[in-house]
Amino acid sequence: MTMTNAGASPELHSPRLLLRAPSPALCEAVRDFQLRNREHLAPWDPPQPPDFLTPEVVLARLQQGADEFAAGAALRYWFARRVAPAVLIGQIGISQLSRGPFQNASLGYSLDAHAQGQGLMHEALQAVIAELFGPRVRLHRLQAAVRPENRRSRAVLQRLGFSPIGLSRRYLFIAGAWRDHELFDLVNPAWPDDQAP
Repeated sequence: MTMTNAGASPELHSPRLLLRAPSPALCEAVRDFQLRNREHLAPWDPPQPPDFLTPEVVLARLQQGADEFAAGAALRYWFARRVAPAVLIGQIGISQLSRGPFQNASLGYSLDAHAQGQGLMHEALQAVIAELFGPRVRLHRLQAAVRPENRRSRAVLQRLGFSPIGLSRRYLFIAGAWRDHELFDLVNPAWPDDQAP
């Protein structure tokens, strides 16, 4: 199989969701999501600088995200319900994209406090994984790190077929301390073991 690597689509659709790449046009919606979920996500996210949610900093971050997306250096999707596209309810980030013999990336995600328990993150991740393992991006493997006490996040990964691969001690500084994380991976089933990148 020839690697096309045309780049990820900037817009994905699932039955209930619209997923969009970073864009300065999303500034107000991104700020709203992050302000609304500041306390909800604080136990799981690294600390942020005091100006993290100012309009100027959010706008600069979205522009940087758009540039990285276009270059294939990092991918992020902000998503909303298709019936309410102006209100973002989650995001999925793909970082540390490695090509060559590794063909791997790290996966992170967050979901609005009021959207929990409806299968929405599972649905969004299915769409993103299909894009990452499909012909436009064609990664061999995804890796995710989750705090052991984050049962919901662990359940999402396991339902998607991710396998536990170990424990990384003192992995990230979150909520005032270095926190252990469990590592999970998912290998692209369409990539045979004897097929070169």
